[in-house]
Amino acid sequence: MKRNLMKRNRARHNLAARIGVWSTHHRKTAVLGWLLFVVLAAGIGGATGMVEMSDAENGAGDSARAEQILQDAGLAKPAGELVMVSAPAAGEWEAAAAALTDAVRDTGAVRDLAAPLPSEDGKDALVTFAMRGDARTAPDRVQPVLDAVAAVAKAHPDVEIHQFGEASAGKWLGDLLADDFRRAEFTAVPLALGILLVAFGAVVAALLPVGLALTACLAAFGLLSLASHQLHLFQTTYSVMFLMGFAVGVDYCLFYLRRERDERAAGRDAGTALRIAAATSGRAVLVSGLTVMVAMGGMFLSGLLLFKGFALATIIVVFIAMLGSVTVLPALLSWLGDRVDAGRIPFLNRRARQGGHISGRVLGPVLTRPRLFAVAATVLLLGLAAPALGMKTETLGLEKQFGSDSQLSVAHRTITESFPGGPAPALVVVRAPDITAPDIGKALAGFDNVTVHRDRNIAEIQVPLPGGTTGLTELREQRLPAAFDGTGAETYVTGETASSVDFDDQLRRGIVPVFAFITAVTFLLMLFCFRSYVIAITSIVLNLLSVAAAYGVMTAVFQHGWGASLIGSEGVGAIEAWMPLFVLVVLFGLSMDYHVFVVSGIREARGAGQDNRAAIETGIRRTAGAVTGAAAIMVAVFAVFGTLSMQDMQQMGVGLAVAVLLDATVVRMVLLPSMMLLLGERNWRTPRGLSRLPSLEGDEPDLRAEATPVTAKV
Repeated sequence: MKRNLMKRNRARHNLAARIGVWSTHHRKTAVLGWLLFVVLAAGIGGATGMVEMSDAENGAGDSARAEQILQDAGLAKPAGELVMVSAPAAGEWEAAAAALTDAVRDTGAVRDLAAPLPSEDGKDALVTFAMRGDARTAPDRVQPVLDAVAAVAKAHPDVEIHQFGEASAGKWLGDLLADDFRRAEFTAVPLALGILLVAFGAVVAALLPVGLALTACLAAFGLLSLASHQLHLFQTTYSVMFLMGFAVGVDYCLFYLRRERDERAAGRDAGTALRIAAATSGRAVLVSGLTVMVAMGGMFLSGLLLFKGFALATIIVVFIAMLGSVTVLPALLSWLGDRVDAGRIPFLNRRARQGGHISGRVLGPVLTRPRLFAVAATVLLLGLAAPALGMKTETLGLEKQFGSDSQLSVAHRTITESFPGGPAPALVVVRAPDITAPDIGKALAGFDNVTVHRDRNIAEIQVPLPGGTTGLTELREQRLPAAFDGTGAETYVTGETASSVDFDDQLRRGIVPVFAFITAVTFLLMLFCFRSYVIAITSIVLNLLSVAAAYGVMTAVFQHGWGASLIGSEGVGAIEAWMPLFVLVVLFGLSMDYHVFVVSGIREARGAGQDNRAAIETGIRRTAGAVTGAAAIMVAVFAVFGTLSMQDMQQMGVGLAVAVLLDATVVRMVLLPSMMLLLGERNWRTPRGLSRLPSLEGDEPDLRAEATPVTAKV
């Protein structure tokens, strides 16, 4: 009697089990509440719209201060445009350039239209102008200018005309992103559905995770739009949210649903199967979701608004996906009962029941020779990581974001060759108590292209940077100090090159506190979850190996170009500046999905009285099907993003896909069991000082205990 009472008390302490039981008893409330939440969140968010960050908010260092000074003074830079006219011989461009100048002026959409500037050899001419109005909305208003330039090019076939600028590139980028993301959504969802059909062998069971993941993303989109009015977002943040939300949402539901179906297949009644799924997989989902959210919170320490937006988006969508998995999913399963197997596909259904065979064939040799397989797996991961030692990062300009043969890249390259520093000049912002002072006037006279705003005591200087970062360093450390020292003026340099350098510098400073935070948090969460510092340390080591391997593959493919053509990409000589930090944080969070799920299964078997080796084998075999299906879905979704047009999306998709694939196979199926077997009983020792720590899991449920019946009404 006392033993049964203790079992029931332990079950009551399991939060996931209590939520699952409540949901099955209040199915209508859970389902209708979820739908109402999704509709309200999506509706309110859609009505408010998303607010994008400004250039000043997206930057760092001196370049961000320069942008902020201009913004505060109402001098925000207009969207500049460059159009180059190239002719076979010197001077033959004059007629086309004159027609181009007239056509652009006649649109009424431009300002600061300058006379054509000839190149040194006289064969090319550069026409510069800026779009009227707010630079952020210029891409929406540039189409008449693009049409005018295209008409001149058609009327003068004897010359070549190339256009590059903020507005034209933004317009091209916006159209391309819209097409890419539509393609990603229409590809990722069928892929995930197909994998779930193979995993479950039934249409209804496959549709449940996809439906819940999509509704979670929809609600998250709305809440993120609402939040963007306080924390402004980068334009690709929604893409990151969908990438993370859909993959995580499907995975969480798959873990839960797979355990419930396994328990039903083992002869449990519907109520008991749901309770066990809630107490085990539901608990693992809560711990995994919490770990992902806390790890993502580390990006707030980066000092960059870009990462704060990524962190907020991921935290919102993971929380909603986690909430739906432990509330509305058990309610739907209780309502569906055996109808969850409706739409069975015979061949796939047999495949679904054989999910553990592959893991069994791999696990046997690993547990027989753990030392050999641990060394082999470690060598493989370190070998893949080796190229990362030479990783170079930079903020990729639009000309590198797309293929070298794209219209945008060709225009940028052609203009740069004829007019070095033209597409990416530096903008020096000079602020002084009195911008008209004689000594400041003398300093300004040493520069060309100076614009003085007397009423605001600010001056702007356009300076070409033919040497790129070398020219920027010379400008900041030599020319500006020599000209303005002792004048009392403040000088800040912005522009494409300066912004990229400052952004990279801030990333290098920010990655240390972010890394320290996520490693410490991961250690503590695993320590509280499993009461074992050995498992906590092992978690960090395995995560670092996965991240290092992902870095190595990204560097090899996108920096050096090894095999890039196989995925329709090319090497660009560098990795996008924000990618290493983003991949580090995301993988530390996502890898916990599999780690918590697998180790929880091992611990569950251990709690049932099995020795260390038997518990490892039982836990991994029991979770192999769910982990394989979840990993396949994540790899598929991430791989879809690896096929998009933008270089940073390709890097993110390939990096995450490779890391998840390695994590779910080499790490979880080979390295984890071999290391845990070699460590033996040390895995489960809880030092006396740790026994008093709170546990994130609650007490270990006794799955053999009788459950309060939950009747599945069909």
